Amino acid sequence: MTRAIADLGGTSRQSLAAARAALDAALKAKSESEAAKFAAELFTALAALDASAPLRRALTDASRDAKDKVKLVNDLFAKSAGSAVSLLGELAGLKWSKPSDLGNAIEQLAIEAEATSANLSGELDRLEEELFSFSRVVASENDLLQALSSNKYSAEGKRVLVAKLFGGKVSPATSRMLGHLVSGLRGRNLEGTIAFYIKATAARRARMIANVKSAIALTEAQKEKLAATLAAKIGQPVRLNVEIDPSVIGGISIRFADELIDATIVNRLAEASRALAG
Repeated sequence: MTRAIADLGGTSRQSLAAARAALDAALKAKSESEAAKFAAELFTALAALDASAPLRRALTDASRDAKDKVKLVNDLFAKSAGSAVSLLGELAGLKWSKPSDLGNAIEQLAIEAEATSANLSGELDRLEEELFSFSRVVASENDLLQALSSNKYSAEGKRVLVAKLFGGKVSPATSRMLGHLVSGLRGRNLEGTIAFYIKATAARRARMIANVKSAIALTEAQKEKLAATLAAKIGQPVRLNVEIDPSVIGGISIRFADELIDATIVNRLAEASRALAG
C-alpha cells in the first residue's frame, strides 16, 4: 500500500528532498506543454514500477551499482519517458528506505510537474480549486464514488468517465490530473488519493512562493521587478508574500523553497563582525 510522503523513512525523506530539487532543475525554463509532457512521462514510469515488484527492487537495491541502475532506466524508459529519463536515473541513484518509496516519490514529482504546467498557464489557483471541488462532488455523489472505486471498471474506463463528466468544465491541467488520479489509486481508496493529490499540488505551490521580509513596504514596481528576477532565476512564475518587519534595517530577506537569500544590513554587519573576529 502506498504510504503518505510524510510517513517515509528518514533515508527516503532525504532522497525525496534531493529529488524535488532535481525536479526544479529539470523543469526550469520549460513551457506549459513541456511540463505537462514531463508529468505524463513520470506517470508512465510510475505505472511500470507499480506493475513490477522485481523492477522496484532492482532500482532500489543498495548493493547494486548506480551506473547499472541508470542503464536499466535508460533501457526501459528512453522511448516512453524521453525528457524525464535523466531525472528517473537520478532517482534510481538515490537511497530509499524500501522499494515502494521510489514509486511514491515519482508520483509526488509527477503531480508537482503537472502543477507546474498549471502555474505556467496562470491556472494553479484554478487547479487547486477544481481538485477541491472534485473532492466535494465525490463525497456527495455515492454512485460516482462507487464507479470510480470499483474494480469492475478499467483504468481507461474511469478516465473516460471523468473526462465526460468534467472535461469541458475544468482546466486542461485539472482534466489531465483527474485522469491520472482515478486510474492510479495505488492501494488507496479514492478519497485518500484525492487528498494526496491536493497535498502534492499544495507542496508545489509552496515552492513557487517567495516569502519576503522588508523594513518598508515595497512598491508595485519593486514587487514586479523582484518577482521577475526570481522567475528568471528558476525559470518559473513566482508569487510574493511580503511581510513588513521593522527589525530589518535595510535590504530584504527572501526565503524561496529551501533557499534563504538574505540581503539585509543586519545580516551583512553580522557577517562583517564575524570576519573581523576571525
